[in-house]
Amino acid sequence: MPSLEQQYLKNYNIKDYELPLTTVDMCIFSIINQQLHVLLLKRNSFPEKNKRALPGGFIDLKKDSNIEATAYRQLLLKTGIQCPYLEQVESVGSQSRDPRGWSLTILYFALIDIQTIDQKLSPQSDWYAIKEAQKMPLAFDHAVLLTKAFERLKSKTCYTALPIALLPQKFTLTELQTIFEIILEKKLPVKSFRLRVQTAKVVKATGQTKISGKRSAQLYESTGLTADFYFPRPLQR
Repeated sequence: MPSLEQQYLKNYNIKDYELPLTTVDMCIFSIINQQLHVLLLKRNSFPEKNKRALPGGFIDLKKDSNIEATAYRQLLLKTGIQCPYLEQVESVGSQSRDPRGWSLTILYFALIDIQTIDQKLSPQSDWYAIKEAQKMPLAFDHAVLLTKAFERLKSKTCYTALPIALLPQKFTLTELQTIFEIILEKKLPVKSFRLRVQTAKVVKATGQTKISGKRSAQLYESTGLTADFYFPRPLQR
């Protein structure tokens, strides 16, 4: 005999309550020509047709086992990119963010080394420098979402080694410091930065070198620290 809870669930109708439009949106960041860029796509349908927007889309209740699955599926569908890592920023919802009705979105961001993208982007997708994207009339509230994701990235750059994800597998310490400086929009002291990353053991020497300018520079690689690693002291923004 089914329990009272089983009987309740059998007769429960999820449509008894109004449900918001529910989507996942993503800020995909990369470094191009020494500038931080974000991936945007051109909307080809109403509402907000022809405006630039963050890649994303609706949750598919049959295909997506969780919201992360939605994020990966929509990113591949809309841009052709298979991203190895996505991080949730926050959830944003209101009556006014979408003209179609009460809308909720779960915002993610990710970092991609541009050299690893060997496939062509979908025709409606392109990279835009952050400063340029922030001035554009993006669809819906995506300008706000972009600001939230960028602020999260800057914050995490102060106390984690996350920016390493923007670099190729092997890099110099100068290249690593440059990535931090691009995100934080400020210069960092060379000696203290190198001491910081080497003492924390977030990088290790490969035993290989490359010519940088007129000199030979040591190549390093990530030690693969987990996402929950924090530097003992955060950088000052």
